[in-house]
Amino acid sequence: MSESQPANKSWCGTVPSTQAIERASKIKLLLMDVDSVLTDGKVYYVPQADGKNYETKGFDSHDGLGLHFLRDANIESGFISGRESQAVIQRASNMHVKYVRQGSMEKEKVYQDILSQCGFAEEQIAYIGDDFPDIPVLKRVGLACVVANARAEVKPHAHFITQAQGGQGAAREVIELILKAQDKWQSVISKYAESLSRSASSR
Repeated sequence: MSESQPANKSWCGTVPSTQAIERASKIKLLLMDVDSVLTDGKVYYVPQADGKNYETKGFDSHDGLGLHFLRDANIESGFISGRESQAVIQRASNMHVKYVRQGSMEKEKVYQDILSQCGFAEEQIAYIGDDFPDIPVLKRVGLACVVANARAEVKPHAHFITQAQGGQGAAREVIELILKAQDKWQSVISKYAESLSRSASSR
């Protein structure tokens, strides 16, 4: 069916409300919390030869491909994390994430800094969160999203709640919502379909 009819789209996970689709159609920047949104919330400390520990965490590959989809659609992305981790910097570099802010639980101040730099209106910004520090940002952005296992007190502030839990493809759901609401989904995935077709024909 035509993607000009949002109600008839095949959505990833939870079917979004008409309001969420309308808000998603305006998004030019997707910001995300990291722990419990892009990861399952677990932090791993790996002992090093010098006796220090290296902190790492696990990211979802479906979310990763979704971030590439965003870039292909000329939609910017950013990470806002209360913790500092080299793993986040590496992940952002691999995914071509434009904004990376770590080490502050005052996320609204961090958000304001990004807002002053990006040149977008707040209605053009989406955010994915899960816990209390995310609420001030969720209240301000054009599209407020939370993961399925977000704190109960946070969910009332969301325009869209994912079906997936944090670290299990939740960001991918939001990315697909944005791309489908903007009629960019087919054009973004077409190049991957063409690559698969060429690969299959060469066997």
